[in-house]
Amino acid sequence: MGWFERNIMEPGKLPLLLALVSFVMTFVITRGITRLIRAGKGPFRNISSSGGVHVHHVVPGVILTIIGGFGAVAGGQYGFGSCLAAVLFGIGAGLVLDEFALVLHLADVYWTPDGRKSVEMVVLTASLVGLLLLGFSPLGVDDLSEDQQQNRAVVLGNVLVNFGFALIALFKGKVRIAVLGVIIPLVALVGAVRLARPTSPWAKRFYRNRPHARAKSGLRAYHHDRRWVGPRRRFQDWIGGAPDPEPVRSLEHH
Repeated sequence: MGWFERNIMEPGKLPLLLALVSFVMTFVITRGITRLIRAGKGPFRNISSSGGVHVHHVVPGVILTIIGGFGAVAGGQYGFGSCLAAVLFGIGAGLVLDEFALVLHLADVYWTPDGRKSVEMVVLTASLVGLLLLGFSPLGVDDLSEDQQQNRAVVLGNVLVNFGFALIALFKGKVRIAVLGVIIPLVALVGAVRLARPTSPWAKRFYRNRPHARAKSGLRAYHHDRRWVGPRRRFQDWIGGAPDPEPVRSLEHH
């Protein structure tokens, strides 16, 4: 209880904790229900309007996110209202990000390989919020001493440098590293100094006349994907359910 009081209650992080818990629980429950619907088990069914239009849960998710977001802004860090707004926001965000791939592609890709983007976004969001709860601050400003924090120039310089590392990692095609690097500067630095992915804007701009670097970048990306894509997809399928098998295209003879 001492740790909870010191690290959660006193800094006013209780709403953030409630939002994270409700976000994760909403995603887990929603995925459980959709998997039961997909398997034809249980009492749950898809919701459709009177006109036969399937109502995706991103719709109530957006409404709850708006209500919770504005409520949190109005409620401050403390009080029952702030905690309630945080829970509503977490539930809404969980519903929205569970169908993130649908919003991204503007198509019902929930049970397709593209639908894995929703699971990836949920895991990434929960990880970032968890890091914030543990005391990490965006762009590494928590690494400064008390004297440095009083010097605006040092704070601004630290923020700009860390943001620059994250931006370079992003242009090198390392999106996950760039996002995590906003919270953990060392991660962004690693992404910034390593070779870019062959399809990234950085590689197209700076490796154009460097065949050795372009070949090395492609080889490294190949080995990285071969090692990690399979386990990452199995992890995503374990959390969100495996996508439907793609139909086999038959060859037409003319």
